[in-house]
Amino acid sequence: MALAQTPQITASFSLSSPNLTNDSLSLSVQTKLSKAGSADSLSQTTGLARKNYATAVTNEALYLAADYDDDKSHKIYVRNASTDVTQYVEVTIGSGNTVIGRLYAQDFMYLPWSGNEDIDINTSDNNMIVEHMLIHE
Repeated sequence: MALAQTPQITASFSLSSPNLTNDSLSLSVQTKLSKAGSADSLSQTTGLARKNYATAVTNEALYLAADYDDDKSHKIYVRNASTDVTQYVEVTIGSGNTVIGRLYAQDFMYLPWSGNEDIDINTSDNNMIVEHMLIHE
């Protein structure tokens, strides 16, 4: 009987421009997603979800703090799958009280989350698709 292997999850990000700083720029970083205070890899996920919001929403919960430990490692991915450049998804923390930022068409964010405040979204329009996933302990 084979033992199940712990997944190895790596996040990477690349940024390049021929003239952003009057010179060419090429930046690439990657990191292994690890448990809090450990070298062990994160091993759980909510799975990648894509939701079509037929009508605009305000303070729509993506992740509730009550569902996760606040002393663990959590990583959040959110993407506005819209192709309409006027549509945006506003990501907030703490029941909509603090705006993290707006994601316009095809924008995404990846950030660590403490797990002690809810992650919510607001959509700017009808018929918007939001993609999201939580990777956690």
